[in-house]
Amino acid sequence: MIRPTRRSLLSLGAGAAGAFVLPRISIGQADNRPSINIAVQKVTNSNTLDVLREQSNVGERVFFSSLWEALISKNWRGDLSVRPGLATEWRRVDDQTVELKLRQGVKFHNGDEMTAEDVIFSFSRERMFASTEAKNRSTIKAFEQIPAPRPGKELPAEVPAAARRIWPDLIRVEAVDKYTVRFVNATPDVTLEGRLSRYGSDIMSRRGWEEAASYLDWARKPITTGPYKVVEFRPDVSLTLEAHDEYWGGRPPIKRIRFVEVPEVSSRVNGLVSGQYQFACDIPPDQITGIEKNAAFEVQGGTIMNHRLTVFDKNHPQLANPLMRRAFTHAIDRQAIVDSLWAGRTRVPRGLQWEFYADMYQSDWTVPEYNPKTAQDLLKQANYKGDPIPYRLLNNYYTNQVATAQVLVEMWKAVGLNVQIETKENWTQIMERTPTRAVRDWSNSAPFNDPVSSLVAQHGPNGQQQQIGEFTNAEANKLAEFLETSTDRAARRTAFRRMLEICEREDPAYTVLHQNATFTAKPKSIKWKAAPAFAMDFRAGNFEV
Repeated sequence: MIRPTRRSLLSLGAGAAGAFVLPRISIGQADNRPSINIAVQKVTNSNTLDVLREQSNVGERVFFSSLWEALISKNWRGDLSVRPGLATEWRRVDDQTVELKLRQGVKFHNGDEMTAEDVIFSFSRERMFASTEAKNRSTIKAFEQIPAPRPGKELPAEVPAAARRIWPDLIRVEAVDKYTVRFVNATPDVTLEGRLSRYGSDIMSRRGWEEAASYLDWARKPITTGPYKVVEFRPDVSLTLEAHDEYWGGRPPIKRIRFVEVPEVSSRVNGLVSGQYQFACDIPPDQITGIEKNAAFEVQGGTIMNHRLTVFDKNHPQLANPLMRRAFTHAIDRQAIVDSLWAGRTRVPRGLQWEFYADMYQSDWTVPEYNPKTAQDLLKQANYKGDPIPYRLLNNYYTNQVATAQVLVEMWKAVGLNVQIETKENWTQIMERTPTRAVRDWSNSAPFNDPVSSLVAQHGPNGQQQQIGEFTNAEANKLAEFLETSTDRAARRTAFRRMLEICEREDPAYTVLHQNATFTAKPKSIKWKAAPAFAMDFRAGNFEV
């Protein structure tokens, strides 16, 4: 860790951009690339680096595009549109099959060349699906918990649960030759290419898995193809990555990247100003002006393909009646939250959807109207007597999380809802199925441009909300299956709208608060462009000092 001196603190505090000097390591005179420290709120929630086990915002930041890579990539420095990744090209064979040509000469961190064998293994039962079956829409029960060390390779329950969330109907991946593979689905699916590009469809080394002593040993040091490889992972403390100099995309510009857990915003900002960190993530909007008053620093970022939600457990006695959950949704002044806590740097979206859905986007849809009178009437109809309703909360896992929760509780109180905050330490405690699970925070992303990537993936039959037992709705589940298997775009659009009606208005599973935004502070002397995502791109061409 780089320790600031009093002189460095004074010089940076004075705003002298020229005073900033990146730390350098000396491994051979030819390698003068810098090492950097990045202050983050959290490295991973599961204490693993498994892209299927760690399906989170914080995981996205450390995984992409440093560690994990997919066959179809994204334009991380642009509009997130698809790009060739570990595959150079792909084509539709039919409604159920996609064929891809693998990039030749790609090296894993252990020096092996990536071939069709590794791709097939990455989507195997041993690695991904376990005993789950395609075309089975019965909910896979999974409960969030940090996996205990295992003597063998048995997958934690959350891995196949996430795998079937991403690939509900994949039946096999087959090799045409050493550098050509085919993905074969059990049903027609217009989104196969999108699924190949999304978080979780990433490629790993078969030999790296086979040589690991256990699942947990592998999951804390996976062998992948990314420009950086794992040197040290200290759960709840830090993750250190080192340049993978045989990277197919060019020599990485940084020797070492160290992500350091710094939960408090003030500590992240102070560490940035002192030179201890070169990047400080998850900066609240109200801190941006103060940081940029120092001419040596800037803050990058903005809205991303992620929405913040309030999520309901309809099994809680006070929330079993949908009228109660509807009251919650109408008591929220979302624009006031955007204006007061986000300084107008984000927006209230049209429900759980994004414009890049193109013809599937419901442009006339709206979130539930802010109407306290409607909320009060719904509570009266539900015969609510003022019983307390628990609200489980983490300490600013999300930017402005605590402040937002406090505002929400006051808004709900104003219409007669007695909501009680219960602060928890981690996601295990948030997700735990006990009588006090009722209301919690969450966010949903859209990994590709179709409703199945978000509404279905997170709230459908094998969405996390149903897998942990918070919500189910028979009609919505049938619509989800239709969206995943139909090739009729007009009918799919109608089904999507009906699913929105159920999940946001009739039998609320959640309510959208606002579109999420992420902001990262850094010295101006570092030439780097933030992605329109939580991900941080440190490949060649996007880092210079």
